[in-house]
Amino acid sequence: MKNKYSPTEFIKNIYSLILTKITMKQARLIRRPVYIRGHKSIVGGKGLTIGRFCRFDLDGRKQTLYIGDNCEMGDMTHIVAHENVKIGNHVLIASKCFISDTNHGNYRGDDQSDPMSPPVLRKLTTSQVEIGDRVWIGENAVILAGVTVGSGCIIGANSVVTKSVPENCIAAGSPAKVVKKWNEVEGRWIKA
Repeated sequence: MKNKYSPTEFIKNIYSLILTKITMKQARLIRRPVYIRGHKSIVGGKGLTIGRFCRFDLDGRKQTLYIGDNCEMGDMTHIVAHENVKIGNHVLIASKCFISDTNHGNYRGDDQSDPMSPPVLRKLTTSQVEIGDRVWIGENAVILAGVTVGSGCIIGANSVVTKSVPENCIAAGSPAKVVKKWNEVEGRWIKA
């Protein structure tokens, strides 16, 4: 059974498709409204489809967000890329996900931020985020600065990824932990 759009939804999609082909020709469909601060920082995006109310906070002066081919992002996805966020090919990101390479303040090492200063006044710190090919990120997931998610991974809904995840793993929880790995010999997922 195919999903059928209501007449209003059909008109909204046609409007979005026309604007997509005017503003980001390589993309498949950018549904409106969308908020992009620093649009010059986006690279790639061939075949990209994004849902409504997505938000991209980018540097704007240099290329900081690379989106691979044929990626899909659900409604209200929020990406912050001030240094470098790389998203591989054929990545599926569910709705309400947050991916950021940026923190308000430093909370590791010797020069840590003072909790008495307002967070908005703390120095921004950045660390690259990389998401491999064929990754599926579930609803409400959070990918934090400095994380690499290997190719073939699944990130469970509502997970907070604070550490890198190796290729072909399923990670879930808060903080996310690897719960299954793909066993190539057996051709199935096994407990980690």
